[in-house]
Amino acid sequence: MKQADSITASRIVLAPLFFILFSWGIPLGLPRILVVIVLWVLFIVMEISDLIDGAVARKTNQVSNFGKLFDPFADVLARLGYFICFMSAGLMPHWVFFIILFREYSMLFMRLLLVQKGIAMGARKGGKLKSFTYALAGGVSLFIWSLGMLSLDTGINNVFVIGNFVLYCIAALLALGSFIDYFKEFRKVNK
Repeated sequence: MKQADSITASRIVLAPLFFILFSWGIPLGLPRILVVIVLWVLFIVMEISDLIDGAVARKTNQVSNFGKLFDPFADVLARLGYFICFMSAGLMPHWVFFIILFREYSMLFMRLLLVQKGIAMGARKGGKLKSFTYALAGGVSLFIWSLGMLSLDTGINNVFVIGNFVLYCIAALLALGSFIDYFKEFRKVNK
């Protein structure tokens, strides 16, 4: 496995760890502060790995068709994993999760169709902005959840909740927009 692929694979390992710790860490009796700290570390490492794996692949001349498919798969697994956690905690609207789920699985399906023709279509620019918004909304959700777990009422928690809802709405719009853009390119390439 190439260096960039190893960085990408870290998200596939960390995503279930995030889910397990978020869901069962506190019920199993782990200290709340420990759970919060480890979740932040996992979240940050997953997001940083998404930023650097492509850069490492380009810098070391390791860009491959495998990486073009493996990277979005790891992204989807990591983000859907933490979005399920935030949705279950009431921090992410169900309808936003459905739009994102629909977008991500549709994109993976289109990529698989292209692979059958020997084409590996990489990410598009709109997808980068969407990914940033996903990460930002996820980070704000984790921040709000952390405040609750640590019983820290800042007095402006509702501002964060409203801001997070707005971020999720923007994420849903960007998900739809990037899907439409990808679908148009898919149709051109697939002809």
